[in-house]
Amino acid sequence: MTIGVVTDSTADLPAEAVKELDIHIVPAYIVFDNKTYRDGVDICQDELYHRMVDLEQTATTSQPPPSDFADLFSRLLKEHEHIISIQVTSKLSGIFASAVQARDSLAAGSRITVIDSETVSMALGLLTQLAARLARAGENAERIVAEIRQNISRTHIWAAFDTLKYLQRGGRIGRAKALLGSVLNIKPLLTIRQGEIHPLGVARTRSRAIEKLVELCTSFPSIEDMAVVYSTTPRDAGALRERLSGICPPCPISISRLGPALGVHGGPGTLVVALREKAGDMAGRFKSDATDRKKFNLPAMPEIRLPKLRFCEI
Repeated sequence: MTIGVVTDSTADLPAEAVKELDIHIVPAYIVFDNKTYRDGVDICQDELYHRMVDLEQTATTSQPPPSDFADLFSRLLKEHEHIISIQVTSKLSGIFASAVQARDSLAAGSRITVIDSETVSMALGLLTQLAARLARAGENAERIVAEIRQNISRTHIWAAFDTLKYLQRGGRIGRAKALLGSVLNIKPLLTIRQGEIHPLGVARTRSRAIEKLVELCTSFPSIEDMAVVYSTTPRDAGALRERLSGICPPCPISISRLGPALGVHGGPGTLVVALREKAGDMAGRFKSDATDRKKFNLPAMPEIRLPKLRFCEI
């Protein structure tokens, strides 16, 4: 049985992994001045940040319509016995709903499994790569789906933002709070648990924020794989990967770039770390926000309404 693996562009997968593992991507949509662009197809990261930073244009995001998934599913069903489509958390985006609607609209929908990853960026990417590797190894659909669902709770992600400016532009925090954050040079740190964004607190400097990302990763005694994602600072990403290389198994830590769909909300300077812990390692699970702040001495993040990163229907 051959298995086709699908995800969406919020997975921020490296291009070489997409090609090597034959992963199929459905792009989210970016909207500038009422013109719609497909993430990674009609607009790239450099153009996005040029428009956001240099031209100070405001972008919004849209979920792909069900027809985008349906078209891809229909093509893949001609070559594969089953399709496994893993999407960004349904609590932050309607992309999962679009994939489900597409599956339900097809006569062969029973040969398609759509999974809510409960995460985003390369945490979603790591799960998708796992599915693709299992498919390439000849595992059947039932086994792959079970493995992915078991690994969701073992997959973790943290992000350090360089500025609150772009959260303010999206209406997630007030202008006064964004200005205060700029004056104080605070760097918010966020994570995702059970599909929702949670604050870890703030670091006083960028170097301290990066240090916290390293500390969070080193709290896991056994790691299966890991990824670093950046928006505009490849040197920082490379240095971070170098620091993390000693705690990850011999397999290389991938580096990829934050795609336009998430870059709209994160902005320049954003750094993300995602990892998947080995089965049986409970060290990273069931932590509370207060526990993380206490363990890593992070100040609280008061009165900031966190970004929902919602994708509106077009």
